[in-house]
Amino acid sequence: MRFSKVLRSLYLAGFLWCRLAARADDGAHETFEAGSVKFTRPKGWEWVEPTSSMRKAQLRIPDPGSKQAGEVVFFYFGPGGAGGVQANVNRWFGQFKGSREEIHAKTEEVEISGIKVVYVRAEGTYMSGMPGGVQTAMPDSGLIGAVIDIPGGSVFVKLTGPKGLVESHQAEFRKMVEGALKK
Repeated sequence: MRFSKVLRSLYLAGFLWCRLAARADDGAHETFEAGSVKFTRPKGWEWVEPTSSMRKAQLRIPDPGSKQAGEVVFFYFGPGGAGGVQANVNRWFGQFKGSREEIHAKTEEVEISGIKVVYVRAEGTYMSGMPGGVQTAMPDSGLIGAVIDIPGGSVFVKLTGPKGLVESHQAEFRKMVEGALKK
């Protein structure tokens, strides 16, 4: 009987510690930079330690009721890095199986606070993985991207995941990008 009270106390202490740790992380990485652009993490999007040294930041968008999630990655390579705007747009579209028409590839160029931003959209079978390496076909996927053309190089922001999840977070994605440039 006494042993079960000790176990229950340990369980409760562990539970409370986990809840406090989760709350402490809620504010962590609320803002972060890629290049000279300072982004604010949208509510409900989770900070993830970048899985590659090329990534300046990485977020996860959980999909309630599903084991799938969206991934948002931020890149900055400096002046002329990664081949520029069009090379990256082409590379992103090339991560899908099919022609540009089949993947409903779209670009939109806008200006925010004097800075050119190229938004990118595509949907279909996304080939996850490093180009030239092992890739996994992910049908019914979506991509929303933004290439932010700042002095000193471009910042690349890309959201990929299940098509419905990507579509449902499009407004938040744009708000995050535009909010970073309107400061």
